[in-house]
Amino acid sequence: MAGRFADKVVVVTGAGSGLGRASARHLAAAGAHVIVVDIDGAAAERVVRELPTPSIAVAADISDEAAVDEYMAAAVDAYGRIDHYHLNAGIFGSFAALPDLPLADFERVMAVNVRGQFLGLRAAFRQFRAQGGSGSIVVTGSIAGLTGSADLLAYQTSKHAVHGLVHGAAVYGGPLGIRVNAVAPGIVPTELFAAAASTTGGKNDMERRASTTPLRRAGTAEEIAAVAAFLLSDDAAYVTGQIVSADGGATVVNTVRPAGGAGAWDTAAVDDAMYGPEWKGAVER
Repeated sequence: MAGRFADKVVVVTGAGSGLGRASARHLAAAGAHVIVVDIDGAAAERVVRELPTPSIAVAADISDEAAVDEYMAAAVDAYGRIDHYHLNAGIFGSFAALPDLPLADFERVMAVNVRGQFLGLRAAFRQFRAQGGSGSIVVTGSIAGLTGSADLLAYQTSKHAVHGLVHGAAVYGGPLGIRVNAVAPGIVPTELFAAAASTTGGKNDMERRASTTPLRRAGTAEEIAAVAAFLLSDDAAYVTGQIVSADGGATVVNTVRPAGGAGAWDTAAVDDAMYGPEWKGAVER
């Protein structure tokens, strides 16, 4: 199949749904053989059946070292090499406020979003070394890793860490001809947030929140996939170590200027929902 990824072999993690599924479909449409990795093996198989190129599905928990070795071995057994990686898998974790956030929830998010990405990066570098060649890697970061908020603390922390991994891996990989970048999505409604469909700051108000970005809308998984594919491709041959925001302009907004929404939100309503009456006396003092 013709295309800019013709006969290339690409690993995409978290590819059973959402951003990963869109990435797998985009890359396969451009000619790639895709290793569709997901903790849900049945979902991975369904995605493979959608793809126009010969591809394989692998069920794997990306936070588990042995499982990462297994999906790498499956890819090499099937195609003999791996050219590119989109390390996309991640979870969002708990919306609990800082004093109420269980340690187990925090550690689970860090295990998947940070340890999992580290293991994927390490495996990719080991495979490039074994092949005696170079290639490119894209990690899914987030605009949550560029700024701060009072909720989704574990997720936010993990994405700051992911961006650090990208920077360090890019510096190490540069002299080897290995490029490492991240795409940092903004508000993109996907299955990742389905479990928080009724939670403020979850899926139920994504469209409303996205309407405050300069583009005045939420993004799509396909738009994020296109950015990831660009970063993986030779069109980005001189791009490495970058965190590329695909966020409708959300991160460039100055929120204390009128055009950025200054004064347009009710701080009392936000604070009451966030902190509750038990904090009110302390705040007023």
